Amino acid sequence: MNNIINIFQKEIKGYFASPIAYFLLAFFALLFGYFFYSAVAFFTVQGIQSQMMGRSMPMDVNDWVIRPLLSNASVIGLFLIPLITMRMFAEEKRSGTIELLLTSPVRDYEIVIGKFLAAWVLYACLLAVSGLNIAALAFFGQPDWKPVLVGLLGLLLQGGALLAIGALISTTTRNQIIAGGATFAICLLLWVLDWVSAYEQAAWAKAVSYLSVVQHFEPFSKGVIDTKDVVYYATLVFFGLFLTTRSLESLRWRS
Repeated sequence: MNNIINIFQKEIKGYFASPIAYFLLAFFALLFGYFFYSAVAFFTVQGIQSQMMGRSMPMDVNDWVIRPLLSNASVIGLFLIPLITMRMFAEEKRSGTIELLLTSPVRDYEIVIGKFLAAWVLYACLLAVSGLNIAALAFFGQPDWKPVLVGLLGLLLQGGALLAIGALISTTTRNQIIAGGATFAICLLLWVLDWVSAYEQAAWAKAVSYLSVVQHFEPFSKGVIDTKDVVYYATLVFFGLFLTTRSLESLRWRS
């Protein structure tokens, strides 16, 4: 446990000692802030038009603002996660420090878990920015906070699954650009697998659609925690980190 904590502290300091974390935070804040402003402005205009037309049915802030915002945050994470994971092991291999790490008295799984937790905490910091924006809605309405918290939990689980995949890919190359590009390609593939359900209802299509990260995030965005969705994300994290550990072991034998 001490080794995991030490590696975690080293990695998280590495993120915030360089421009990486601040660039990601600024980029996420800028994009999410724009989406937040657009969603609130659209909600306000629709509310005014509804009153002018004499409609008395109240508009739900959660349906009109929060759910679209959570979906947008998920899309932003699709682009930022490769930037987080591309340096996890590829940079170590490029700089030659991977040999020092592998010959140190630290187990492979401790290295993997420590680096993964640091990346996950950085991603959680990005989501905290979205939480601050959503909290501002308390001044304009009375949103139901349970769906908000469940949605943020879904984003965190989805991010953890994609981060585990990115960590695995980062162990296979010393080029950060290749690691980031390959991670984005795999994450995008997992993103669009759900599209097959729009034109095919066969058993194989349902199986392919089940592998989509989007399909398992939808219940979270509605404030529903489904066991199968939690198991799906936990399984991706487990197998991603398991294969990353095996890949790191192969590097140890080759070095």
